[in-house]
This record gives sequence, C-alpha cells and structure tokens, in this order.
Amino acid sequence: MELRAELLKSIWYAFTALDVEKSGKVSKSQLKVLSHNLYTVLRIPHDPVALEEHFRDDDDGPVSSQGYMPYLNKYILDKVEEGAFVKETFDELCWTLTAKKNYKPDRNGNSVVFFKLWCLFSFLSEDKYPLVMVPDEVEYLLKKICTAMNVELHSCELDECLAQEPPGPGGLTVWQFLDVVNSGRVLRGLEREAVSMAVEEVYQEIIEDVLKQGYLWKKGQLRRTWSERWFTLKPSALSYYMSEERKEKKGSIPLDKHCCVEVLPDRDGKRCMFCVKTSSRTYEMSASDTRQRQEWTLAIQTAIRLQAEGKKSLHKDLKQKRREQREQREQRKAAKEEETQRLKQLQEEKERKLQELELLKELLAEEEEKLKQLMKLKEEQEEYIIKTQMEKQVLKQEMENKNKCLEEAQKQLEEVRVNRQRVDQDVMAAQHKLRQASTNVKHWNVQMNRLMHPIEPGDKRVNASGGGFAGYQPLLSRRDSSLRLKQKAEDKGSAAGDEGSEPGSGGAAQPDN
Repeated sequence: MELRAELLKSIWYAFTALDVEKSGKVSKSQLKVLSHNLYTVLRIPHDPVALEEHFRDDDDGPVSSQGYMPYLNKYILDKVEEGAFVKETFDELCWTLTAKKNYKPDRNGNSVVFFKLWCLFSFLSEDKYPLVMVPDEVEYLLKKICTAMNVELHSCELDECLAQEPPGPGGLTVWQFLDVVNSGRVLRGLEREAVSMAVEEVYQEIIEDVLKQGYLWKKGQLRRTWSERWFTLKPSALSYYMSEERKEKKGSIPLDKHCCVEVLPDRDGKRCMFCVKTSSRTYEMSASDTRQRQEWTLAIQTAIRLQAEGKKSLHKDLKQKRREQREQREQRKAAKEEETQRLKQLQEEKERKLQELELLKELLAEEEEKLKQLMKLKEEQEEYIIKTQMEKQVLKQEMENKNKCLEEAQKQLEEVRVNRQRVDQDVMAAQHKLRQASTNVKHWNVQMNRLMHPIEPGDKRVNASGGGFAGYQPLLSRRDSSLRLKQKAEDKGSAAGDEGSEPGSGGAAQPDN
C-alpha cells in the first residue's frame, strides 16, 4: 500500500500535466501514451487489448481522474512488484511530463536538483489531493539540506520566506516550494554547487534509504588484506564499492534481525575497528576515527533494528511518526482551543454569575433593609401587643373588680329587697294593726267619751261582773297595747327610710288618728 501511494503521487502530477485546459479530464489518446510509458518503466507486461478496449473512441469525451483510476488500479498498480523496477526511472518519467508544463527552462539552476527536490516533496507531501507539503515538513526538509551543508536554518528566515510565498489552506505546492529554494531567500549566500551536493545527499538519505555512506577499510576474507572501500548502508544491506561514484559494486553484507555489530580492539596496525556478524560470516572494518566508528556502529544497529521490526525504510517510519506527532499537536491544539473556548465560556459564565451575584447582593441588601423594617415593625407590634395585653389585663382586673363590686351590690340589693319585702310585710302588718288599733282607739274613744261624761243621777252602768267599773280596766290595757304596737311600727318605718327605699316606693302608711 505504501508503494502504491507513492506511485500514485507521481502519476497524479503526470495526469494533471496532461490536463491542459485544467478541466480535470485528459484525452484518451494522451492516456494511452501515459499508460504505455507506465507499462515500460514499471516493467509490466503490455496488454494492448485491454488498453484499446478501455480507451476506445466510441464513447464521449476525455476521461477524468476518477474514470482513469479503475484501469490504472486493475492493469498497472495491481501488477507492480516492488524491486522489479527502478523507482528513479519511474519518477523521471512523471517529472518529465509535469516539468514541461510547470518548469521554466530559463530558470537558473540544475534541472537534476529540481527533479530530486520534486521527488523529496512528493515523498514528504500529505496523502491528499491536490498534493501539498505542510510548513512543518518544509522546515524539516530545508533543515536537512542545511545540515548537509553544515549551516543553520533560522526559523525567522523561513517565516519571512513563507510570508512572501503564503501557503494555501493545506500547505505549499511543489512549485511554490521550488520557487522558495530557487529564489535563494532561504539558502542565502550559498553556492549552487553546494546546494546541489546537499540535495543529492538528502535525496539518497530519504528517497534511496541510505542510512550512512563513506569510506571504510575492510579486511578481505581470503587474502586477509585491508582494502579501502566506499560503503553505503541501507536497512536491508551494507554494500561497498570501489569509489563513491558507486559504479563498480564489490559486494554486499545482507542484514537481518540476527546480525550484530561489535567494537574490536586495535590490531594489525589498524585502529577504530569494529565488526558486523551475520549468520554466515564476520566482517571486520576500520573507521578513520572513533567518532566515525561510533556513527557507523549506531547506523548499523539502526538498520538491524528496522529489520527486526519489519520496516524497510527509516524515513518512512520517521515521516509516519512526525505525522502522528503533528496530529497529536493538532489534537492538543484543538483540545487547547476547545479548552480555551470552554474557559472563555466559563469566564463569561463566571462574569454573568458575578453580575447575578451582585444583583442578588443588592436584592439581599434591599430585603435585609426590609427585614430590618419588618423586625422593627414586629418589635413595635409586640410592644403594642404587650402594652395592649397589659391594658387588657388591667381592664380585665378592673372588670373583675367591678363585677365583684356589682355582685356585692346585687347581693346587697337582694338583701335590701328581701329586707324591704320583710319591712313591707311588717309595715303591712303594722298598718293592719294600726288600722285595727285605730278601730280600737275609735272604739275606745267612744268608750272614753262615754266614760268621760259625768254620770248623771239616774244613770245606771251595768257591770258585767256586777260592778260599775268592772269592764273599764280591760279596755285600758288594750289601748296601751295598741299604742305600743303603733310606736314600734313607726320606729321600724323610720329605720327603713334611713336605709333607702326602691324608686317609686312610698313610705310606710301613717296610722289614722
């Protein structure tokens, strides 16, 4: 799948270069030529029948990229075998097609350099179409080139350059990237030859998976002599050549997870020695200094580790890790922005709550003032109630006293009434007696009158007892008794008058004279 994705990137450039009108479609005749060339460089057996059948001229118009993809997948990409073709030859075909349309011959610089920069761009670009390289990858590639020239890339220079060549929504296009390099705005004051050599070194490292290369002394297996060779280390093998042009390959040391590298003590007049042990033999080598020996041993250990992990390319692994890290940074950035937005919302909510709290404080202050007034009013009411209760208690006491006095007065009145009734009865009895006495007095007066008349000679008084004064004494006794009764009644009437009598009642009746 990785090889297919890499091939598709280069084919996409070739397809878009053939789209002269930028309509997203290419004529069938051009696609036939492109497909035939792809068959050739990818070393796939030609299928002219399928080619003619798919691109026959009896249907309408040119073909879009989506219309070309089924044929491309079925008859080309599905038949590609890794290692059966030269990737650089394939890339040169696609670069040639796209450079004719986009690369200006009058530009200064070496076309080979631009081709290799284009290959590096395709490798590091995002797996999305149209192809772009994000600023992080642009910085990574430019730093690699500067490191190969032993110069430092300043971020401010890159930012200034990107400001003059603003990237699109996803990043820089390959033509913007090539303009950045060709303009010299980033690589200022550097000779083009030095830049070309640095690009070649980075190309070999990233595209050709060269982990390290350089001269080493190698001890032969048969003659046991030491020979200086140019070594090129890739994840799968450590190859050695007669010279750095790599035209005459002398041999290769296959690497797998069972290999190991060890540092050896100096001997045979050689120093900074180390060996690579494989399952079949041990290869002894000597570096120019301890630093080179350390770099070679670390690089070989890295290759062995990649073989143990089943990985074929260090930079593919690094690219994937950088993407994962970038995605994590973007996720953290998004999470941070989300957190910032959430904090902003919380701050707004806090401010709103504070405003509500201030409003509540004001309301509470008003309510507290009202409560104070109500408490004061309540205290006044309680004082008034207490005062009223006390007054009520006093009135109650007064009423009880008055009721008590009234009851006593009623009782006295009742006694007076009873006494009056009794007095009235006595008065009536006395009146009756007075009348009786009056009648008696009258009678006795008559009698007295009679007695008081002088007795004339010849009058005869018959005495019941046989004497003349025999009946007079009883009459006097009765008169005295009547007079005493009359005096007693008058005394009682006088006493009743002193105590008072009911309204409308008259005094005791006076006896008749």
